[in-house]
Amino acid sequence: MSDYQKPPHWAHQKNKLFPHQVGFTCPPHDYDAAPTDFLRMAPQTVGVHGRMLHVPDYKHELDQRKQNFGLLEEFVECMANNGVDVCGQVGSNWVHASGLGVEGIRQHCEMLSDKYDTPFHMAGYALVEALRDQNIEKVALNAAYHWPTWWQGTVGFLKEAGFDVLWAGNFHDQGWFNTQEEVNDCIWCFDGDLARKSFEYVAEQAPNADAYLINGMCNFRSGPNGQAQRPVHLEREIEALTGKPMISHDNALHWRIFKTLGLAPVTEQGSLLSSLKG
Repeated sequence: MSDYQKPPHWAHQKNKLFPHQVGFTCPPHDYDAAPTDFLRMAPQTVGVHGRMLHVPDYKHELDQRKQNFGLLEEFVECMANNGVDVCGQVGSNWVHASGLGVEGIRQHCEMLSDKYDTPFHMAGYALVEALRDQNIEKVALNAAYHWPTWWQGTVGFLKEAGFDVLWAGNFHDQGWFNTQEEVNDCIWCFDGDLARKSFEYVAEQAPNADAYLINGMCNFRSGPNGQAQRPVHLEREIEALTGKPMISHDNALHWRIFKTLGLAPVTEQGSLLSSLKG
């Protein structure tokens, strides 16, 4: 039994800067767009704070995620102490790298949520929750920049959760780059038209999928003056292109946080986030 107590003054609305306060964390050595993206979609009653995980020698390796899994609890406690209403963890590989399995991750999120009186959601598990909520069974995965061990872990996690993965492959598998090293050199940010081209490719490989997924927190230079944008910016365009829902680790995490808050985006979004408005 935990002896932690969330500071009682946060239970009083007058003590909070915003009626709805959200905390995000992200992997070390990544400037993360999720807090900004979420805030742009949210009502004015929402405030957002971010906190990067600190691992000085971080090399984006799966075993480092497992070794530093405990930092997520530190993040939740920190955010709870500061009056956050819900926490979100950016980074899709942490769920499968943990070795806990689908049910183990669900229990871990529930344990931290209860212990710190602050709901905690992980991007990798939010994807599973979103697919179940939308009654989606057959999927195809646009694995984007993810190294093979990364996206194969995601496929394994999805299969363990009961989904039928019809096809999966990254930008190298799709033929847009000659080597995985060329993909890595882009530092997670790609030409704007690759979003459209890659989803067209995935849809051709798996025309019978109920939905098309995209791994991680990929960025495309599809914004004004080539500014980077996450899949959540492009979901309506991709859904119009494929005729199917596009569910990503970023829009799934945003959906889960909005759902916990009892809110919906004020912007026009794709099918998953728009379902909150109904």
